[in-house]
This record gives sequence, C-alpha cells and structure tokens, in this order.
Amino acid sequence: MNITNTVAKAFKRFMPSPFTIAILLTLLTMLLAFFFTPEVEGNKALFILSEWEKGIWNTDLLVFGYQMMLILVLGHILVLSKPMNKVILAITSLVKDAKSAVVLVSVTTMLVAFFNWGLGLIFGAILARKVGEYAQQHNIPINYPLVGAAGYTGLMVWHGGISGSAPLKVAEEGHLKGFINSIKDVELASMIPDLISTDQTIFSWWNLGIFFVVLLSVPLVLRFVSLKIKATPLNLSAYSFNDDKDEIPEGAEKLDSSKYLAWFFGILVLLAFVNQYAKSLESATITPNMLNFFMFGLAIVLHGSFKNFLKALNEAIQGTSGILIQFPLYFGIMGIMKSTGMVSGISDFFVSIATENTLPLVSFFSAGLVNIFVPSGGGQWAIQGPIVVESALSLGVPLPLAIMALAYGDQITNMIQPFWALPLLGITKLKAKEILPYTLILMLVGSVIYMLGLLLF
Repeated sequence: MNITNTVAKAFKRFMPSPFTIAILLTLLTMLLAFFFTPEVEGNKALFILSEWEKGIWNTDLLVFGYQMMLILVLGHILVLSKPMNKVILAITSLVKDAKSAVVLVSVTTMLVAFFNWGLGLIFGAILARKVGEYAQQHNIPINYPLVGAAGYTGLMVWHGGISGSAPLKVAEEGHLKGFINSIKDVELASMIPDLISTDQTIFSWWNLGIFFVVLLSVPLVLRFVSLKIKATPLNLSAYSFNDDKDEIPEGAEKLDSSKYLAWFFGILVLLAFVNQYAKSLESATITPNMLNFFMFGLAIVLHGSFKNFLKALNEAIQGTSGILIQFPLYFGIMGIMKSTGMVSGISDFFVSIATENTLPLVSFFSAGLVNIFVPSGGGQWAIQGPIVVESALSLGVPLPLAIMALAYGDQITNMIQPFWALPLLGITKLKAKEILPYTLILMLVGSVIYMLGLLLF
C-alpha cells in the first residue's frame, strides 16, 4: 500500500517524541498568542509567560489531572488481574492471521472504551501486546504497529460513550446554569435548561447508531490495510500478569497475602460505593471520583490480596510517567489560550461562519483543532462549552446535537495527538511515529462518519 508506506516513512523521519511535541506546541501557542491576540496592559510577552505558569499550577486542573491518572492506573491494575488475564488470553487465542488480529483488537477495545475511556485505553494496550506475543509464539505474521494502532481506537469513541466529559457534565443538575453569566443575551440565557440527561446524548438512538457505524467501519479499514502492508519482525518478552508463586509469607506479611482481608476490604469499598452513588447510578451519572472508587474496590477483590494489588500498582504506575510530566505542560497551554482569548477566538471564528445547518460541523472542526493543543475533554468543555451552548441557542440548533458535535471533534483528533497514547506506547514498546500513520487513516475515516452523522441526525 504505497500511500500508507509513504506516510509511515514520513512519520518515522519527522515525528519527534510526545514530550517534544508538547514543548513545540507550547512554544507555538506562545507565538500565536503574542502575534494574534489583543494587546494587554504592560508587557505582552511577560503576561503570556505569567499566564502559562499559572496554567501549569492551576489547582482545579491539577486535581483533574490526578483524577485522570488514577483512572489510568486503576484501570491498568484491573486489567492486570487474573480474571481479566483470562479474558484477554481467550481473545488472543482467536487470532489466526493479521486480519483477525486487528479486527479483534479494535472491536473489543472500542466496546470497552465506550463504557470507560481509561479502562479501554489500558485494555487495548495490553491486548495489543498479548496479541503480538501470541503471534510471535505461533509464527503468525502480523504488522505489530498496526495492531498497536487498533489498540488505540478506543480514544476515537470515548467522548460519545458513558465516560464522555461533555455529556456527563451537562447531565449534572445546575451545571448548564453556570453558563448564564457568560451569555450577554438575557433571552438566550433564560433558555438554558437545568440539565440535559444522558438519554438525549450518550444513549440517544442517533449517537448509538453513529457508534455502531464506527464499530463496524474501523475494523474493516484495519483489515483492508493489513492486507496491503508487510508483516514486521517481533521480539517481545512476555508481559507478565500477577501471580502469587513467591516465598511463603511469615508473620505480619500474611496480612499482605490474605485473600480474606482483601476481599473484606474490597467488598467494604464496593458497599460504600453503592451507598454513596446509588442515586447517581439510577440517573446514569458518572463522575471521575465515582469511577475511581468503584475500580479501586473491584481491583482489590479481583487481585485477591494486597500483595498482588501492589505488584500491579508498581507495574501500572510506570505507564503514567509521561502523562505526569506532560499534563502540566498542556495545562500551561490551556492557561495561555484561555487568558488571551485564543480559544474564544477560534470558536467565535467558526461560529461566525456557521448557520443552523452547519453549526454541528463547525463545532466538530473547532473542537478537533483545540484538542490538538488541549488534549483534555473535560478541560476543553470548560472552555468551549459556553460558546457552543450560546451559539446553539442563538441559531436554534438542538443542544444535545451541538454538545455531541464537540465531543466527536474532541475525540477524533486523538488519533494524531499522541498524548493519550503514552501508556499504550509504554506497554507495547512501540513508538508514536510507528502507529500514527495508521491512526491518521482512522481519523480520516472516523471524521467522515461523524460528519455524515451530524448532517443526517
């Protein structure tokens, strides 16, 4: 496949590391803010540097970053448990050739990510790694970077799923009312509903329909690509899951290995979860704290001992090292874009050329562009949300459609923004430039599906 090979060679030659990309985006944002945003009192360059520093240490964003890292770590710990190990090994045993490898990895990854993006990301990464190991053991020729790209497909469906930031935030009572102060038109402000339930966004028939089309199309595209590119050599060591075949514990160490103590505490956490979040479960409202609390209790139960849980923790936490240091850099970018009006400027430009029929597409493109600089669905919604709501109300576009348009745009450009791929790259031992040629193809295919969906529905 000449086009794919050409793109792959270009990425390998010119694509730096994700950390370097974050630095370059920071410098680019500073330059754009300096030359293309309104003047400020005092020295503009120093103002930009000041807002960048404030963004890096923004307390609310740091809390959000810690919540996201916990989602990744706890999701990883869950996937490293023996029950999940059995599920993954059962799936890998179905691999017969390169075609079945990418289909199995992409379908299962997207299904898991629709329920939770963090779990889907880690599940897809470990599944891709285990498929690579299985192919190596059974002499099945596969293109391992393509399998890795298949394991990243969950990030192109997550924001339209059950853990999607924007649809979950607008489902919180009173959240939308917080936008009133940012809308100057009193009549428009009075039209803002108290909330938009998830049955109008995530669980709407049209969103589920679009997800089904993506779920069908992406594996077919990957299958087609697998037939056109060459297999790659494999040299993977076994990615070990927890086992308890260690020395016999003595004294107080027995508590670390006690399955009864682990089960008791894990079940206690799950009981507290049900007691605390019963009403949220009834309304299908999911928050990061709620999700992390549930995964914490479930992970301890599935691992069967604190010792195995801590082993999995030591393994899982390595995958967040890149995110730990890069999150503040993107918070700094967000600080610059928000304080200088860059995000509003981008959104206002797109909205100024929008009509009732084209606003969903305009929101889709503007969200995709902003996601390159701010790869955080929650952070992006906080900045762009009021603009999307106001423009939808003024043009008579249904709010659920406008909100999901932003969600689709945010998620699709994850396919060329390698920030969230860091855990996958660490687990699979692949490089960003190896998977991005294929995720670029998936981004183009997904964009067509989402745009058609927005126009039709």
